[in-house]
Amino acid sequence: MTTLARETMDPPTTSPSVPRVLVVEDEPDIAALIAYQLTREGFRVETAGDGPEALRAIGREIPDLVVLDRMLPGISGDEVLQQIRSEPSTSNIPVLVLTAKREQEDRIDGLELGADDYLTKPFSPRELVLRARAILRRVREAGITAGGRVLRAGPIRLDVASYQASLDGQELNLTPTEFRLLQALMERRGRTQSRKQLLEVAWEVESGISGRIQTRTVDMHVRRLRTKLGDVGDWIQTMRGFGYRLKVPDGSE
Repeated sequence: MTTLARETMDPPTTSPSVPRVLVVEDEPDIAALIAYQLTREGFRVETAGDGPEALRAIGREIPDLVVLDRMLPGISGDEVLQQIRSEPSTSNIPVLVLTAKREQEDRIDGLELGADDYLTKPFSPRELVLRARAILRRVREAGITAGGRVLRAGPIRLDVASYQASLDGQELNLTPTEFRLLQALMERRGRTQSRKQLLEVAWEVESGISGRIQTRTVDMHVRRLRTKLGDVGDWIQTMRGFGYRLKVPDGSE
């Protein structure tokens, strides 16, 4: 099996200013449609028809975003995603998953593996572009427009400018979406935020598509974030029927 570690032995080249998107889709017509739409919107696009080809492409040049079909021949999209998340050099690559499966549990599985967002086939090419722009915008703004702010909550430290998170001095390996979600919770610590608010703030989705991104997406990312925070993850409290808040216990500062 092709592995990401083997393909990334030599340092990949740095992405230029124009965002590079890797589209991993085994159906040529769908891949061509996605590539056409993204190229038309100003992205650099490379396509891969299966898992091994996708891992080789990432090894050559780390993309700014991966659009990944879950149902791939040979190495599944889920396995590709797991390999992306397991390598330090690629673990923060944003991933938008495409799935033909409509069952809720299948979409949850993709999010739990580390996907930042998902679209269910059939989908609107325009919506895919909007989702891609939203993901890339929140990644960019987390590191550029933050003005050097450092957020702290007990042992959690978030350097927004350098896009680094740590717990008790140990670096946290967060995806871009997890970082943005934690930032939103820390910026509004102690205040309850609805799932809709978190979708709009942490995901920075366009107003026209925010209603179509299911709030279950927030729940899955909160679950993953809690796991990575260990015992401190319990500080992210569920406000039943409404949303979440970050509550720092007294004496923990």
